[in-house]
Amino acid sequence: MTATIKAPDPVATRHPVAAPAIASRWRALAPAAICAVAAVLYAWRIGAEGWGNPYYSAAVKSMSASLTNFLFGSFDPLGVVTVDKPPMALWPMVVSAAVFGYHGWSLLLPQVVEGVAAVWLLHRTVRRWAGEHIALLAALILALTPVTVAINRDTNPDTLMVLLLVAAAYAFTRSVEHSLSAGKATRWLMLAALFLGLGFITKMLQAWIVVPVFALAYLVGSSAPVRRRILDLFGAGAVLLASSMWWVTLISFWPAPKPYIGGSTDGSVLNLVIGYNGLGRIFGRETGRQLVNDPARPVGFGGGGGVPWGSRGHGGGFGGGAGIARLFGEQVGGQISWLLPLCLLVLIAAAIGGIHQLRSARPADPARRAGWVLWGGWLLLVGLVLSFAQGIFHPYYTTEMAPAVAAVAAAGIVLMWRHYRSPAGYRWVLLPAAVTLTTVWAWVLVSRNVSWNGWLRYAVVAAGIAAVVLLVVSRRSVTATRPALLRAGMALSVVALLLAPAVWSTATAFASGRGALAQAGPPNSAFGHGRPGPTRGGLPARFRGVMAGDLTADQREILAYAQANSAGTPITLAVEGGAMATEAYLIHSNAMIIGMGGFSGQDPAPAVTTLAQWVQDGKLRFVLAGAGQDRRGPAGPGGGRGLSAQRTQWVQQHCTVVNPAAYGGAAPTTQTPPSQLQWPGSANRGEVLYDCQPSQ
Repeated sequence: MTATIKAPDPVATRHPVAAPAIASRWRALAPAAICAVAAVLYAWRIGAEGWGNPYYSAAVKSMSASLTNFLFGSFDPLGVVTVDKPPMALWPMVVSAAVFGYHGWSLLLPQVVEGVAAVWLLHRTVRRWAGEHIALLAALILALTPVTVAINRDTNPDTLMVLLLVAAAYAFTRSVEHSLSAGKATRWLMLAALFLGLGFITKMLQAWIVVPVFALAYLVGSSAPVRRRILDLFGAGAVLLASSMWWVTLISFWPAPKPYIGGSTDGSVLNLVIGYNGLGRIFGRETGRQLVNDPARPVGFGGGGGVPWGSRGHGGGFGGGAGIARLFGEQVGGQISWLLPLCLLVLIAAAIGGIHQLRSARPADPARRAGWVLWGGWLLLVGLVLSFAQGIFHPYYTTEMAPAVAAVAAAGIVLMWRHYRSPAGYRWVLLPAAVTLTTVWAWVLVSRNVSWNGWLRYAVVAAGIAAVVLLVVSRRSVTATRPALLRAGMALSVVALLLAPAVWSTATAFASGRGALAQAGPPNSAFGHGRPGPTRGGLPARFRGVMAGDLTADQREILAYAQANSAGTPITLAVEGGAMATEAYLIHSNAMIIGMGGFSGQDPAPAVTTLAQWVQDGKLRFVLAGAGQDRRGPAGPGGGRGLSAQRTQWVQQHCTVVNPAAYGGAAPTTQTPPSQLQWPGSANRGEVLYDCQPSQ
């Protein structure tokens, strides 16, 4: 038996300290380079994104008007109604606007910072769990996830929620490390619970989906005695409730007058938590609301609320029908599913390996096991909840899965590579199988719309075939194969796995102007073939300006007329019809504009008595109301569309229609009844300007 002597490294021989110095420099520069790539993708020409989601962008301006508006997340400057989400994600935008001025890019800047911070923090988290190489790959995958690139270029709250969940994962990973004392481990777990609670104040129950996974991972991964683990979890539960409910409690006991909580049926935050942003999302039913299923009234467009097309109890509309195939369908597949087949293969392999380890009684690393439970459970649980949710669903919700996809995929790729390098066993086939599976799925996704970067499928397949051939050929004598050939096979494997999502992300970032509903890929990919997409280019002409938060020429004339003739009334204009009818006025003027009815026009704020009191007290003169917007169906019980109809009816009875010729519009050629009047810039909503104090 002869010993194999490894030739000395010439660099290390000449410079003994050079190799460690280079490795140290590489460890510092590689994460920075990935974060730089993420920053470019998230920040590239963000000024061209306009106002992102104008629903939230308009609220940021209103929140700057007063402390109460800031705390509540008021949609309008008077504080009549709030947005239908907690305001935490909007607070950094308010600060940014105060520092840099109110611009589209200044509102998006915090999103960019939060997105890059999530990439960096995921690297630090995975590094403590699985090592540097896996951490770098996980950070790169997260940075290149298409839906994450899209959402980080928008003003939706999901960006901050993801950052807080990753921060919770970091604190949790620290809590199960063996080197920590029991007290320090408990404190790290409490910090994880704190971050999860702050996630609740960002997007309510969606941030809580992962809570059971954190609890299970701590039970199986902590080295503390079982009794201590249970006590720690009870303590973490208390911290979670406190950090989640302090804002709810503060808002509930805030003295009147205060804004109505948008999206609720009774003005309470708890109703919003349990109903519209809670069970309503899961089961598709909202107490006191009338679901709308009318393509002529796409009330799910503007922001976080509303009812999307075809969503009457089926979870349809923007994300496709509810079911196990939703995440792989036309509307959602290109956003998040590129590596999902790989992740499922990895989790199956990891589960089988864990079972074998238990049967063989081999010693296990609890912290390592906790990481697999955390990231695997996160991916599976969030994926299942989003797949089967019967209520409102948008494709960008899947960005919550992105950190788990990145961690599981990265750990799986490296694990498969180690199995491939092992001279014995059959598990070496996992890596070629994973490359083949992912390549085939990328071909399917790109082929759904070959008019948009259709060349990509051929490039991915070419890289995949080359990678598999190199891997199979090299395997014949893996111990004698030249290292360069092995590295080439691994490099091509990574290219085959990440090329398609990288191109989709890059094209999404460079295209800009994605509009209110953040999405990656082709402009109509969130709707499927033959349906208008939520971007400016994919929308019918009558919706584009509304979705972008821009004032049409008609709207500018109406606003100028109301400002010039409001005779000093505190409220320049009250607008019926929800956020889509109001956003542009709030964004592009400093006037006191009131959006009646909240996001979709269904909220009972203001009440008819309040509207009448404003007019009587001389606080309001002009109202922009829909003449027939509620003729499409019965009113919901106790308010909603019923109250919207009552407000419109009161305006029609007590106010007079302003002749469009007075503000530059076309005068009606006949005596048109108010119920048939149409405002050209209103997306067929039939809105007309009323003067409620014509004698002044």
